[in-house]
Amino acid sequence: MAPDFRSALDPILERTVTGRPGVPGVVAMVTGRRGTLYEGVAGKRRIDRPEEMRADTVFALYSTTKAFTATAALRLVEEGRLDLDAPAARYAPEIGTLPRIEGFDRSGEPILRPPKRAITTRMLLTHTAGFGYEFFHPVYLRLHRTRGQPASVSGLKASLMTPLLFEPGERWEYGTSMDWCGQIIERIAGRRLGEVFESDLFEPLGIESTGFVLTAPMRAKLAALHKRSPDGSLLPTDFELPANPEVEMGGHALYGTVGDFLKLIRMWVNDGMGDRGRVLRPETVRMAEQNHLGSGPIAPFPGAASRHPRLAELLPGPTKSWGLGFLIDGQDLSTGRPAGSLSWAGLANTFFWIDRRNGIGGYWATQVLPFGDPTAAGGYLDFESAVYAARKRSEESG
Repeated sequence: MAPDFRSALDPILERTVTGRPGVPGVVAMVTGRRGTLYEGVAGKRRIDRPEEMRADTVFALYSTTKAFTATAALRLVEEGRLDLDAPAARYAPEIGTLPRIEGFDRSGEPILRPPKRAITTRMLLTHTAGFGYEFFHPVYLRLHRTRGQPASVSGLKASLMTPLLFEPGERWEYGTSMDWCGQIIERIAGRRLGEVFESDLFEPLGIESTGFVLTAPMRAKLAALHKRSPDGSLLPTDFELPANPEVEMGGHALYGTVGDFLKLIRMWVNDGMGDRGRVLRPETVRMAEQNHLGSGPIAPFPGAASRHPRLAELLPGPTKSWGLGFLIDGQDLSTGRPAGSLSWAGLANTFFWIDRRNGIGGYWATQVLPFGDPTAAGGYLDFESAVYAARKRSEESG
């Protein structure tokens, strides 16, 4: 008997939107190995306009973009064109010019030293290269505010030319590593990152409404970002990523639909086979889902510029590690998702998981900033729990 996802999940989406405080809207989907198992929508694309959420609503994917970039890099590894342990400067020479910052002197000048070792692409994929984000790390925030360092969402190459926060390979720190990984992919392929995605990922996956360029048809279906006021009310914003960026950022800059992203999830669930052709070899998928971080911890981290909740603690408690592009949960989760599953999130409350053991995965998209909004995050946790509860009831009855 197939799980009754509709009766289990629809009320959660509706409650997440209509509760107090609610969210503007939600699109959530679940896939199995053979195809989509659930599509759900609730609410509006923007609270001050009448357009309802639909399955083909377009979202800013933010950091879930990283999953596409990691997949593209792994294809180059398969082709023998990318050595994960070679200096990344072999492919993108500028990365080899970046110093390490040790702090600031009395006059406020940064104290810079050459790093002791070279950054590798493996370090970029595991977020151990030494990069951070200005909205999470106080050193980068200070450089942004006092030294004119461009914001990471500016689309400028200069935003990547940041000093390293620590020696490459020393520890895990979430930041612009995957944007640099995108630069490496471009240099090897000799094409813009979006062009690589189109030919190497989107075509074999059957993806049609995702890209770095917000086309007119995509804009017509775009969900607006919203801010949560102190009193819990929602304010729509007109914020968008730069329309013609100098760099197509592999860490955060895609726009797309939940249905399109579900095809990427399904490929990973299916050992690298996409809806229209193979994307990765099974052995590459198995390699990527292993712990490449060693025994180093993934520490929770607050925001530097505001009271951002702890990104890595969306599912608090279990030990966590990192593969080649994904968070790996080290223990079974309270939602029912097993140890070894893969996941990550985007700043605008997008979240996905990949459970290869059970052949299932899903994606949850709202449009509320900052990340970790209690209503949106709580709705997601209820959603994932209900998926596994419905799956268990189906197994017990059938």
